[in-house]
Amino acid sequence: MQSSEKKKRSVAFQGAPYAFSEIAARQYFSEPVQSIPCRQFEDVFLAVESRKATFGIVPVENSLTGSIHRNYDLLLEHDLEIVGETYLKIEQNLIVNQGASLDMIKVIYSHPQALEQCRKFLSALKNVETVASYDTAGSVKYIKEENLKNAAAIASKWAAKDYHMSILKREIEDFPHNFTRFLLITVPNENSSVLKEKTSIVFSMKNIPGALFKALSVFALRDIDLLKIESRPLRGKPWEYIFYLDFLGNIQEERCQNAIRHLEEITIVLKILGSYPIQKLPGNFNTGVDNGK
Repeated sequence: MQSSEKKKRSVAFQGAPYAFSEIAARQYFSEPVQSIPCRQFEDVFLAVESRKATFGIVPVENSLTGSIHRNYDLLLEHDLEIVGETYLKIEQNLIVNQGASLDMIKVIYSHPQALEQCRKFLSALKNVETVASYDTAGSVKYIKEENLKNAAAIASKWAAKDYHMSILKREIEDFPHNFTRFLLITVPNENSSVLKEKTSIVFSMKNIPGALFKALSVFALRDIDLLKIESRPLRGKPWEYIFYLDFLGNIQEERCQNAIRHLEEITIVLKILGSYPIQKLPGNFNTGVDNGK
């Protein structure tokens, strides 16, 4: 990519500056990007659709707390393409105003996912209330602006540094192997030349016997590895479901196209969310796929 194109990169994310989503975006590009904070996940998708941002980045899965279902729903609702993924190691920290101590804390603010990831630490605290907020870094900003000495936030060390706050306790997540998977989304572009090794789709099936078995068989018959399958309720149709599926392969490959054509025979909704490069986990961890990176 030419340097002039690099300057145009802007990434929308949910949260305040130094939210984990923004950190994930900087990790993905390994270069400066123009960050566009958004209040809600919906706003990220709208910013990309309106071309206010070149890309959006959204979390879809955490290794401790599971899927972020709202973003799976938004992938179906919006006509955007997944063009990349990245895994960020999440280290949660208890952050306070300068001079505050643990025995002063009466309330802790953070995103619901962060609170859940620190359940053991929080349950050991006595007479401390937890309050869910829209963002981790935004929680730090709030207690900073309000100068709350009896409150703390759970967020990244970068958020603490950016807002000139103190870290009272480091890495308070329940388990050290805490990773979040983020997806990079953009307006569909068929001219991309990057290596695409992984594909995500979403579909719902006809009400026929053995439908799910038949759906998965279209991939098994062609030796296509399935990496993940996730079911979600189909809105407006009680007890019917849609399935999000990741498989190893590029949608432009003949075997993958044949599998999709076969799948169309037993589905009522089928949407290709995108083909994109596989990203391995940082350090000594990996996603189970050795792509030589």
